[in-house]
Amino acid sequence: MNPETQVPPSPIFNDSVDAGLAYNGGSKSKRQREEDGGESDEVSKKQKAETPVDDEIIEKNSVPSVSNRVRLGPKEFGSSVEMFDYFYNLLHYWATHLNLNKYEHMVLLELLKKGHEEPDKKIGKGIKGFQVRIHPVWKSKCFFVIKDDDTFDDFSFRKCVDHILPLPDEMKQPDTNKASNGSRGGKGSGRGRGKRR
Repeated sequence: MNPETQVPPSPIFNDSVDAGLAYNGGSKSKRQREEDGGESDEVSKKQKAETPVDDEIIEKNSVPSVSNRVRLGPKEFGSSVEMFDYFYNLLHYWATHLNLNKYEHMVLLELLKKGHEEPDKKIGKGIKGFQVRIHPVWKSKCFFVIKDDDTFDDFSFRKCVDHILPLPDEMKQPDTNKASNGSRGGKGSGRGRGKRR
């Protein structure tokens, strides 16, 4: 074997005490340091542990606590975006005019109770079921409450989610008053050339 490529023996497998001490990083082992008055080491370690740490760094690096989770019936959500995505997908993938199953029924009922501004008015005397229907005015899919007296009423899952856990600004429902800022819509500026021939 070439002596230049030969690997020195590992100190772990060496039986000598000196090799073990060298491997442990010094001439004294931890037990010897403790017996010889390692209290000064403990004091310095405690001082290091008690130094103030910037709270912002801890908050940024910490995982959201379990207390921020919201339970709606049997389903649990960790954030408003997760909750929004669940109801959005349910709304767009469920067939129209078909009652939702018991699981989704419990989740939507809890959403109404916890998130709606007037849950007693929406629920009334009782709920027979929930359906996805096309809204007669807005011509888009919407959740409808089918009451025990066979009347139905729509509700906004987005507003309910936002009431339970605030949604990010870009996901909030657009305010129609802000949208009509008085500017002229349509093509072009409305001045000038007229009709081209």
